[in-house]
Amino acid sequence: MRVAEPGPTTTDPARSRPLDRRARRRQETIDEILRIAVDVMNEDGVNALSIAEIARRLGVQPPSIYKYFDSLLSIYDTLFQRGQSEHLELMRGTMANAQPGLPALVAGLEASGRWCLANRSLAQLMFWLPVPTFEPSPEAFAPSIEMVNLQKAAIADAITAGQLGPADVDQVVHLISVFIVGILSQAIANEPDLEWGHGRFTPLFPQLMALLPALCPPATLRHKRPHRR
Repeated sequence: MRVAEPGPTTTDPARSRPLDRRARRRQETIDEILRIAVDVMNEDGVNALSIAEIARRLGVQPPSIYKYFDSLLSIYDTLFQRGQSEHLELMRGTMANAQPGLPALVAGLEASGRWCLANRSLAQLMFWLPVPTFEPSPEAFAPSIEMVNLQKAAIADAITAGQLGPADVDQVVHLISVFIVGILSQAIANEPDLEWGHGRFTPLFPQLMALLPALCPPATLRHKRPHRR
């Protein structure tokens, strides 16, 4: 195979501008396809998404969609990665602005809960299993791993600060996931139109998180003796 030699450092503006416009138009179409996909999932369910419905709403024939995505699963994968990246940045920023340890963990999880309720169909794709045939690519899943590592770091900080006692960090992450997913599942199923902090379920989250020191008691709680009169 022949490899082209590098050309001059300057480019012909007459040729570069159309290429830029084509690339911009392609990205705009990709963004529109993904926006329509989210609309369909919001209206009909995550598993109801189809190439045919996206094409119908975009005003093109279904084969045109394959110029941008090679399959429906590829659309799911892109939505998964975008959602995970946005969710990660929100949690990271929120936790960075809170006190280390449990305060950062609670703040990050509450921000996560708000995001999930505001982006229900994406959250279901990311954290539940609404499409049995879909499995995210390693690239799409990478932000999720970072998100769990943020939680682990906050738990480790809480242990170091004496907010929690010695504990298996992975086990604490699993316990917290039961708390947050349970709260969100109830809220989405029963109060889908309410924001975080309203209704019967999401206001319970601080109470659940307050159980952590009892489940992983710091030394001051473990060694506390009953007061004798």
